[in-house]
Amino acid sequence: MELDDYTYIKREVLALTGIDLNFYKDTQMQRRLGTYLLRSGEPTWQNYFQKAKRDSTELRKLRDYLTINVSSFFRDVEKYNALQNNVLPELLKGRSSLRVWSAGCSRGQEPYTLAMMLTELTGSFRRHYILATDLDRSALDAAIAGGPYTKDDVAYVPPALYNRYFRESGGKYWVNDDLRKLITFRQHNLLADSFEMNFDLIVCRNVVIYFTAPVKDQLYYNFFKALRPGGVLFVGGTEIVPKATEIGFDAAGISFYRRNGAK
Repeated sequence: MELDDYTYIKREVLALTGIDLNFYKDTQMQRRLGTYLLRSGEPTWQNYFQKAKRDSTELRKLRDYLTINVSSFFRDVEKYNALQNNVLPELLKGRSSLRVWSAGCSRGQEPYTLAMMLTELTGSFRRHYILATDLDRSALDAAIAGGPYTKDDVAYVPPALYNRYFRESGGKYWVNDDLRKLITFRQHNLLADSFEMNFDLIVCRNVVIYFTAPVKDQLYYNFFKALRPGGVLFVGGTEIVPKATEIGFDAAGISFYRRNGAK
């Protein structure tokens, strides 16, 4: 993709959707954009943007496509075992409830996984604050509705938890209403909106990888500030927080970073 073409596309996307593509890795985003234009059936981006300006449904499809959503329940089982067996019990010492944020929650698989784990650890009578945010409105709508999810989405849910928290209808899967009530869903732009503070646990997995290095650094610093001293950041299995020690994080296991200070 030529530089002038990409500059034009970035300008139009920002004006139409509010998404600033300058924050994303160029090569990766250009590849996604090329695929999207091909699928749209339009010959040029100029034609596509004219269509999107007239068609709110098309515009929403573009926005949803640019906010990448790939997730499942208990994705990366080994890391979730470490969360359940080590990290959460440590965070719960001396506390009856936790403040948890799923940042980039997609269609809700991650925050619902967290809600199941906390309920199993502490009992449903202990009300935890679980905030789940995403930029993608369509993904949030599915999350708020509690589905539908696919068989692949629920493949790693332990059978006992599946029986307790899910129902199946017509080959689709839904979380039950009791679980839905435990989550606060909100639309949120990690790159533009302010963060709530004093979280015990922030889960942001496989989201920051799409951003440029300076944006990553700023986001990790913002997550650090949003944690209480001793709070933990949980990142993706292949992610490493650059400058973690410089920011103020201590290693708390693979994929886990603890804000230094009192636990």
